[in-house]
Amino acid sequence: MVEQLKEWVARGREYYDRGDYDKAEQFLLKVLEKSDSFADVYNILGVINHHRGSMEEARGLFERALSLNARYTEAALNLVVTYNELRLYEDARRVYQQTLNLGKSPDNPVEPYAKGKIANLHAEVAQAYIDAGLLNEAAEELRKAIGLCPNFADLRLRLANIYREWNEPIAAKLELEQAIAIRPSFVPARVTLGVVLLTLGHTEEAIEQWKKAQELEPENPAIQLYLRMAENPLHKSDELDVTKLGPTGQK
Repeated sequence: MVEQLKEWVARGREYYDRGDYDKAEQFLLKVLEKSDSFADVYNILGVINHHRGSMEEARGLFERALSLNARYTEAALNLVVTYNELRLYEDARRVYQQTLNLGKSPDNPVEPYAKGKIANLHAEVAQAYIDAGLLNEAAEELRKAIGLCPNFADLRLRLANIYREWNEPIAAKLELEQAIAIRPSFVPARVTLGVVLLTLGHTEEAIEQWKKAQELEPENPAIQLYLRMAENPLHKSDELDVTKLGPTGQK
């Protein structure tokens, strides 16, 4: 029977890796009919149910996987994502804090993959706070995410936009400069930095950033608008106020 179970698990994984979730599920459910001790089977079935939008079923499967293996990082992170989608934010916070704590020992550091997933979860929570108008909490979540993955340039752009909302252009400028240092081809960061520089009265530096962005995206209409307005200040009154525009050129 043990060999039969291993074969079913292997076949289930094979179909799962191919993206054939229905066939994968058939084999993995056969495993569970005979044995309740395979944490990875519960995790894969959880992913399948999550993919289908069956969040409560996915939640139960991920929780069972963790009950069998409390150090199962992938299942833990999948459960955090599911909790977030079910709006169980406190449960999500508890589980990913436990996941972080697993790596605090020098002998067991958090792997980069896990750090990236957790950073993205902080970013998701930050967006939920932004949607609710809670910018202080959103900024704190983004800072946590950046602390885990300081080279995620997009997180620095999002934090910079909060600083812009708070009318803190210097803080925004520092984050944007870091984002560009990390990813020089990151056009949204260059465009937004130009907006911040213009707000600070540094018109020439703003134009320089927009020209560099234009080299990367010559057809970007927002960049064309910014350059036209900055280089023809007498006609600003006939155009939109550039300082009110976001990085995509939309209000």
